[in-house]
Amino acid sequence: MKIAFTAKGSKWNSKIDPRFGRTEYLLVYDTESEEFKSYNNSDIENETHGAGPKTAKLIFDIGADVLITGNGPGENAAIALEKAGVEIFTGAENMKIKEALEAFDNKQLKIFKR
Repeated sequence: MKIAFTAKGSKWNSKIDPRFGRTEYLLVYDTESEEFKSYNNSDIENETHGAGPKTAKLIFDIGADVLITGNGPGENAAIALEKAGVEIFTGAENMKIKEALEAFDNKQLKIFKR
């Protein structure tokens, strides 16, 4: 399973970015291979509209099964992610990536409902 995190940095100890569409980075942890990858999403800052759906497309292209974020995506991005079969979990704001993974594993995050 691939788990994507919205992040303020590119490292395992980075903080969760509570924003979805304009997150600086997407960090992806593959639970099978135990690989950790960072994707720079800072180009999205220049977008005036559609940041959420563009970030959702990146998550789809990465092949993530789960998204962990702070506040959750907007309506259009949420629809796109749901259609792609990505489960969305919120409530990880103020956590570091590793803490958010532990919270997910311990079923302490909220399933996002639009």
